[in-house]
Amino acid sequence: MASLIFKFLAGLPLGLLQRLGVLAGWLTYALSPTYRRRLRANLEQALGHDEARRIWRRSVGEIGKQALELAWVLLRPQNEITTKVVQVSGWEHVEAAEATGGGILFITPHLGCFEITAQYFSLHKPITVLYRPPKKAVLQPVINAGRRRGNMHLAPADVSGVRRLIKALRAGEAVGMLPDQVPGGGEGAWLPFFGRPAYTMTLAARLSEVAGVNTIFAWAERLPGGKGFHLRFRPPLTPLDGDTHARAAAINRELEAQIRENPAQYLWGYNRYKRPSGAPPAPATR
Repeated sequence: MASLIFKFLAGLPLGLLQRLGVLAGWLTYALSPTYRRRLRANLEQALGHDEARRIWRRSVGEIGKQALELAWVLLRPQNEITTKVVQVSGWEHVEAAEATGGGILFITPHLGCFEITAQYFSLHKPITVLYRPPKKAVLQPVINAGRRRGNMHLAPADVSGVRRLIKALRAGEAVGMLPDQVPGGGEGAWLPFFGRPAYTMTLAARLSEVAGVNTIFAWAERLPGGKGFHLRFRPPLTPLDGDTHARAAAINRELEAQIRENPAQYLWGYNRYKRPSGAPPAPATR
């Protein structure tokens, strides 16, 4: 049933799908007290009381759009998807990175239509993306098919996948990942994220240490009325250097800067500050 719903959603026009997404976002918000509390708390933690109060209603709808448009991005033909990329900013940074001959590490938060960034680049050159299986196992074949096509390749979030990512970077290819999800115990470190310790993936930082790699931060802004997306690419605002933990902390700061560009389109309902099984306790905050 879930697979059929996914395919049905993919067949809808993007504008209609996003309008339904707003309804889905509000339905989730209305039915889940835990989700409501988390979304409002995360917004206030990151942006302060006044800004959170100003945008939380819009955020509820944008998160719903993000959820439903996943089917559209993964199951529609790639050439059709990319026609909805109506504006691209910063592509010169991608070209400059390619000119060095080194690999490119694309880092994207759960902001806007995060799935479309790798799809867009894959029409240009190969890219390997890190993935975790969906919670609903029945959706895995459908989602994997959407992420493994053309020049897109998948690397599972395990040791073999990490090796695959490193191999791609050393071959001068591109790698894409979303580092703002909670890793498993032993795979991260407690680092600040909007002023609060968050168990943070260190893999992106480790990949940024690969010789010759170019790190580019990317995200796709969702335009109103189903008009499409504005892709944005930029290098780090400050150099990524130091040890792995220093780099991971710097990546968190870069993600914060991206999210502040359009905070209503971030996935605030995600339990970003949870402690995964096997992780040490979060450090005390003052």
